Amino acid sequence: MSDSRPIGIFDSGVGGLTVFSEVEKALPREEIVYFGDTARVPYGTKSKETITRFSVENVEFLMKHNVKLVLVACNTASSLSLDFLKRCFRVPIIGVIAPGARNAVNSTRNNRIGVVGTNATIISGAYEKAVKSISRKIAVYSQSCPLFVPLVEEGWTKEKVTYEVASVYLKGLKAKGVDTLILGCTHYPLLKDVIKKFMGSEVLLVDSAREVAKEAKAILDANGLLNINPGRKKHKFFVSDEPGPFIRLSERFLKRKMTCVKRAV
Repeated sequence: MSDSRPIGIFDSGVGGLTVFSEVEKALPREEIVYFGDTARVPYGTKSKETITRFSVENVEFLMKHNVKLVLVACNTASSLSLDFLKRCFRVPIIGVIAPGARNAVNSTRNNRIGVVGTNATIISGAYEKAVKSISRKIAVYSQSCPLFVPLVEEGWTKEKVTYEVASVYLKGLKAKGVDTLILGCTHYPLLKDVIKKFMGSEVLLVDSAREVAKEAKAILDANGLLNINPGRKKHKFFVSDEPGPFIRLSERFLKRKMTCVKRAV
């Protein structure tokens, strides 16, 4: 059996392209429909009710494209809305919290894990709960970094001001001696160079994207939903606001021309 329906991915903006990139590598025969809610980014400063409403609307949009699986690339939406989405829709839905937590637990050497994320993600305690459900002996230290998302959306991924902001946010985690740092927002991997520079090369940065791609492949395989037909795939990208800024950032990140980005209607 072969299922040619696309995979759906949504994020609050451009950050979910980190998930898109890993899914594309892991599942080269699959078509992907990506939705970035750029008109309403950032999600991390909003209430649970608002984030859940946005998330439902995002999945509804993807369902119009007959997707067979939905990946919630946004950490904030994953931490606050995933269970509700799973109850609302029959299509398999995967979040980024559990895969990232498993990776961090398997990677830490001194049992001291740091988590950075949006205000909403950190307040939810989702990563701490996920880590503790695997191992009670691991200490988890969390820090919200609300300015990281707008910096990425602005394209300021390596500027001096970005390093200065990062140093303020991360100094407490560095003082705690964490050896593993979960990047609890899909935007944050675009700041890896800055974060690594401050935290030091000995600190492992955990990006959930690769683990999510592995889980997506396993679920599709287990349910007979893989597309086994070869051929060039035509991915589709949609945003909820003017496509220009998204196109510029995505071309820089994906290193390809983005001629297929449309404004969702």
